[in-house]
Amino acid sequence: MKEKIVIVPLDERPCNLLFPERLFSNKDYHIVRPETLGDKKRPADPGKLASFLRRECKDADGLILSVDTLLYGGLVPSRIHHETKETLLSRMELIREIRKENPKMLIYAFQVIMRCPNYSSSDEEPYYYEQYGKAIHDAGAAIHKSRLGIKSKVQLSEMMERIDLRCLDDYISRRETNRDMNVETLQYLRDGWIDSLVIPQDDSAAYGYAAMDQTIIREKIREYDMIDKVLVYPGADEVELTLIARMINMMRGKCPKVYVKYAADKARDIVPLYEGLPLAETLKYHILSAGCQQTDSYEQADFVIVLTAPGQHMQEAVDQFENRNQEYEQRNLPEIIEFIKERIDEHKIVTIADNAYANGGDIDFIHMLDKNHLLMRVGGYAGWNTSANTIGTAIAEAVDVLYNGSGNQHDDFLAERYLEDGGYCSVVREHITEQLPSNMSYFDVKETHGIVSEQVKKELQIFAQNTLPSIAENLTITKVEMPWKRMFEVNLEVRYCHEKMV
Repeated sequence: MKEKIVIVPLDERPCNLLFPERLFSNKDYHIVRPETLGDKKRPADPGKLASFLRRECKDADGLILSVDTLLYGGLVPSRIHHETKETLLSRMELIREIRKENPKMLIYAFQVIMRCPNYSSSDEEPYYYEQYGKAIHDAGAAIHKSRLGIKSKVQLSEMMERIDLRCLDDYISRRETNRDMNVETLQYLRDGWIDSLVIPQDDSAAYGYAAMDQTIIREKIREYDMIDKVLVYPGADEVELTLIARMINMMRGKCPKVYVKYAADKARDIVPLYEGLPLAETLKYHILSAGCQQTDSYEQADFVIVLTAPGQHMQEAVDQFENRNQEYEQRNLPEIIEFIKERIDEHKIVTIADNAYANGGDIDFIHMLDKNHLLMRVGGYAGWNTSANTIGTAIAEAVDVLYNGSGNQHDDFLAERYLEDGGYCSVVREHITEQLPSNMSYFDVKETHGIVSEQVKKELQIFAQNTLPSIAENLTITKVEMPWKRMFEVNLEVRYCHEKMV
């Protein structure tokens, strides 16, 4: 009989709503999720969500729960809501209710620390972030540095003059509410209503409002004596995949060993873009969060994870064709390719976290995988958004292969990653954005499917022919949509056929 795992996703984007089911639904596990959630800034209906949880959790073996969706209706609504603390506490009570109904169900929860982006845009933030976003971020960083005795380049008083204080008050009060709910969730873990808690840092930085909130939450974790129970690390959109991997490992009674291979040894110490921890430390958290353990011996490892990160500063993926910095040239990619070949020949699972760049895969490296006919021989590949998103996805792919092998469903997901992470994120997105009609913009393409999605499909097919020639004839793109009617992400479905199409 299949194990039933219920998921309440972070939001309705494919990476959160669809990736878990596409990767992990199989003969052993039945992934159940809400059919619909919200729509970007429109939150999910709390009544429908509660009904879903009451109905599906009665006979579930496990629940992966986004507390942000339970409380606010999604990730973006968590940044713009006007809910009272009393309302949020009443919604939190549902966890106790479903736990009492099914005491044996594992509940793995995650709750994001509210971010504070270093730019001015209201696409995913309150309306005033369009005008004051950068100034709000800079003010938070200055306040934080001042508390730590670090001098800022610009006086705090000068920064405050650039911000409407009513907007700043709204922003700070919401942060306080959300932080209070982070602490409330800690109490739920402390009291045994949930079994495991991850607090991911979305678009984090070393200084600022988010970093200060993290410090407060860490102090509370220490006060509750739960340092070994709560994981706080960079990430967000990959956490569902990570926690499903952890739950499956728990159900199987195993703790897979993971060997880490860097393309550049100095990469261990870099702080990836949009993150606040050195790469090696973040990686340890992700391995632990997935219910795995790092090992120094690839001979003893259940799977190997290869990281393509540079030895110093990380760039955006769209810049890889214009400016290859010296630290990228220092990566020994030929050695990595040979290492992958040898481990695969030894029947080791190899998964690739292509975190050379932020927001897209390394096209040179993907080309090398193609030349050496390794694309579909590896157990996993990811190269999207942040380094943390990439790492979590790659680990989850490896756990899936560990227990289920490389079946058709897994191969479809793997092929999607090359087309989406490499093709769309690194190449196609920027090219199409530059050619958008005058009535469209990066943040508004007017529709989920239409002329833009058709152009995306066309250019991804060209990308496959040019960059993935060893498997291009095996690929069929069956769906292309633009979630949230913008260019940042794409809902892509791909079928990989093992026999070349005639």
